[in-house]
Amino acid sequence: MLGPGFFARDTLEVANDLIGKLLVRETDGWLRWGRLIEVEAYCGPEDRAAHSWRGHTPRTTVMYGPPGHAYVYLIYGMHNCLNFVTRPEGCPQAVLVRALEPGPGVGRCSGPGLVCKALDIDRSLNGASLEPPALYVIDDGFRPIPGAVVCTPRVGVGYANVWADLPWRFCLDNPHLSRPLRS
Repeated sequence: MLGPGFFARDTLEVANDLIGKLLVRETDGWLRWGRLIEVEAYCGPEDRAAHSWRGHTPRTTVMYGPPGHAYVYLIYGMHNCLNFVTRPEGCPQAVLVRALEPGPGVGRCSGPGLVCKALDIDRSLNGASLEPPALYVIDDGFRPIPGAVVCTPRVGVGYANVWADLPWRFCLDNPHLSRPLRS
């Protein structure tokens, strides 16, 4: 299991290092998992695409630390999104889980809302520590081949001006991505 020390690092490094790890959800006697194949980094109040750009609010409190916790929020009034809090307390940064290669018996995970739906992740997990039994990340030894992790601009943040063009989306070329890679 990846502990708080894994997450208490530079957010871009955490995002890159998450690719290939397993996200595990235990609930109601079920064990579900998927391999992380697409994530996005959100780097604090300076980052106009980050929720923390507007400052500390009741919604963003979890982002302000400590690292190694889930930040779960609702978008469009119907989809939950899962983030992993990074950095020390007071430095509101996080990594959004965008897509998983689903494990056995897990449905489609090609987008943040679908990840949460497939793994039964909702706002009741907002602020939860990323440790068993509920929700956690493990390293099963899988390593992407060198050069396989691709960095592109983040998805759906055009409103963030120059921040939208930063290559802070990390992914593997995989049919389960939320958005295919451009040739």
